[in-house]
Amino acid sequence: MSKPVLGLVLGGVLGILDGLSALVSAPDDPAVKAGIVGIVVGSTIKGIITGALIGWYAKRAASMAATVTFGLAVGLALAFTISIMQKLAGQPPYYWQIMLPGGILGMIVGYATFRAPASAPAPAAQSR
Repeated sequence: MSKPVLGLVLGGVLGILDGLSALVSAPDDPAVKAGIVGIVVGSTIKGIITGALIGWYAKRAASMAATVTFGLAVGLALAFTISIMQKLAGQPPYYWQIMLPGGILGMIVGYATFRAPASAPAPAAQSR
């Protein structure tokens, strides 16, 4: 499995868990319970985008620290964007509740995609 595909899959799976963490971080908020499906879908999409970007970077990076830092930055940036969109829509912004899981997701995907072995070159490329 190539690093971008691994990042995409891992980001999607962790995005689901990220979305479900809303039930833990705001257990008494009726808006969270009513919109949990939308939160999970949005977090999954955010995780997929984050994972694809980190996987692409991990394929080209030479340092684990750089990859994990890139993952943290991408995870925080996308989570901050979601928080700002919430605020602009008139909802209370949950910066801490959204950005913390987003940053952790980015660091985990960065670590995993960097540690994963590089995929073998395509057979057509080997025959040249």
